[in-house]
Amino acid sequence: MTQAERDRLVALKKAKKKLITQKEAAQELEVTERHVRRLLVALKRRGDKAVVHALRGLASHRKLDAETQQNAVEILSRPVRKQRIAEIHQWRQRRPRLGELVQWDTSDHDWLEGRGDEILLINMIDDATSQWLARFVASDSTVENMNLLERYLKEKGRPLAFYTDKASLFQAAVKTKRDEVKAGKDRAPEMPPTQIGRALKELGITWIAAHSPQAKGRVERGFLTAQDRLVKGLRVAGAATLDEANDYLETEFLPWVNQTLAVVAASPDDAHRPLEKHHDLAAILSHVETRQVHRNYTLQWDSTLYLIAQKDICAGLRNAVVRTEKRRDGSRAVRFQDRYLSISECEQRPKVVVKPVKPKPPAKPAQASRCKGAARLPRVPPGLRHSYNDSRPRFAPPAGPRPPRSTAPAPPTRGKNESGAPGKTGPAIFALDLSEDRCSKTSPKQICSQKPKPLERAT
Repeated sequence: MTQAERDRLVALKKAKKKLITQKEAAQELEVTERHVRRLLVALKRRGDKAVVHALRGLASHRKLDAETQQNAVEILSRPVRKQRIAEIHQWRQRRPRLGELVQWDTSDHDWLEGRGDEILLINMIDDATSQWLARFVASDSTVENMNLLERYLKEKGRPLAFYTDKASLFQAAVKTKRDEVKAGKDRAPEMPPTQIGRALKELGITWIAAHSPQAKGRVERGFLTAQDRLVKGLRVAGAATLDEANDYLETEFLPWVNQTLAVVAASPDDAHRPLEKHHDLAAILSHVETRQVHRNYTLQWDSTLYLIAQKDICAGLRNAVVRTEKRRDGSRAVRFQDRYLSISECEQRPKVVVKPVKPKPPAKPAQASRCKGAARLPRVPPGLRHSYNDSRPRFAPPAGPRPPRSTAPAPPTRGKNESGAPGKTGPAIFALDLSEDRCSKTSPKQICSQKPKPLERAT
């Protein structure tokens, strides 16, 4: 059973005990009197389950197929020419019971007449009795409005509805660019609730937005009275600070208003509902956001890293979304599902300072060779290779595995001896004469025409 169903059950039991009439119960439940009589019969027959719909959880037998629904949406999406109706502000009667509707607004009048800092007056007026609950504040902020709301809830209980304007404290505004035309708050898409709107929803209090100042005329006329009599009273009392103004407001002005200007409600029943055990005002009346838990059980909150205590780690907490509460007393709380987690602030991570990279100096242009007329050496024959670190000529290693070394002397080979006649000579080894200076004035043709000098045979 939801909170709304429990509230409906309370209204039905009051009508059953004849504390309120069936008509008043119908107005509170926003149903007809005939339906109230049906609910009373069901309450007698089924008990408290009468406020729960009997078809909850069951699929409807009249559900249309997807094709029919699509055709209906296309037909209903066609533009329709609407006839304009002139705006009518019709007078309405007071609500019959205390706590059925409370009007809530703020006035920025010059209350101290220049004797001190600028202060604002937040006022809550009951629609049925015109009873006041007001407070002077330094700014019309969410925290100051929550402070007055907490005071109202503790003194009187939860009203059925609050009636306010469309200020940004109660309704989120759609952000538009500078050159775009605003669509208006009535035609704005559905936006997430504000902190006060979320708190009222968690408390089970209906929020009603006024489309004009005349709609909440009771609180507006109350401010006109205060701007005359309250200003004069503060002047006589010599109030020049916020504390002095609040002291005069609570000791002198509010008792006079609630005894002189207040009226008797049409019904003696009080529509205020008490606070339940699960209504934690410190948690509800706070700045609530959501954060995701990292894989190492930490979460980022207001540019600070927090670590969840090891005793509170449970299944499903990693990468889960938790509720963070920044409370009005400065404390912080993190809630996962139905329990709170202990957190501690982690040490700040050291910032990595990147050293600026010095720009490289521009490359120097390549210097021309001093030996402009020098000739290049010929390429080394394929049979001779030498390494970079050793200028001695070497034979190229034969392909394949190297044969084992033999201690016998090498057999003589047939060829020409040193005199040029054929005969048996040893292996001939040739090498280039690299003793010539590269910068010599020898022409390339002379170098290429030179033959390698034979080396003497090893004995």
